[in-house]
Amino acid sequence: MISLLAQSAEPNMIEQIIGPFGWNKWFFLAQFINFVLVIVVLKKFAFGPVVAMLEQRRARIAEGEAKLKQIEQQLADSERHTAEAIAKANADALRLINEAKDSAANFSEQKTQEAIASAQQILAKAEAAAQAERAAIKAELKNEFGRLVTATTAQVTGKVLTDEDQKRINNEALVSVEA
Repeated sequence: MISLLAQSAEPNMIEQIIGPFGWNKWFFLAQFINFVLVIVVLKKFAFGPVVAMLEQRRARIAEGEAKLKQIEQQLADSERHTAEAIAKANADALRLINEAKDSAANFSEQKTQEAIASAQQILAKAEAAAQAERAAIKAELKNEFGRLVTATTAQVTGKVLTDEDQKRINNEALVSVEA
């Protein structure tokens, strides 16, 4: 019963509330249509392009982030490859240094052996030259000694010696000197 009274009282009450504001249902309907048209126009010409532009920016940002991740991966790969290349270059450099040291030691040893052999050859040649010179000096001394003995003998004896006498005296003097 109260609800029946409330229902019958409601239209009166609504009219009492709306009345002072000057509400007109046709004017309200026209305003509602204008509002819907403004929303449709704004959605199509204002919000649509703005949303599309924002979507494009979001897509570009996502693409940029993907490229950034790809670049970071490439950079990490590049750094890894560079580190590997540096390690390999260092290993090769150490190997080359060791080979150069070994080669230098071998070369030094070889040149030392060649110098020793050359020195021995020089000493052998010098020894041979000294022996040849000694032999030449010895022969010259023999001749000079023989000539002196012959000259002395000739002066002491006072006679002229024949070639046979000179040879015999030279041989006897040489035998006595060499002994």
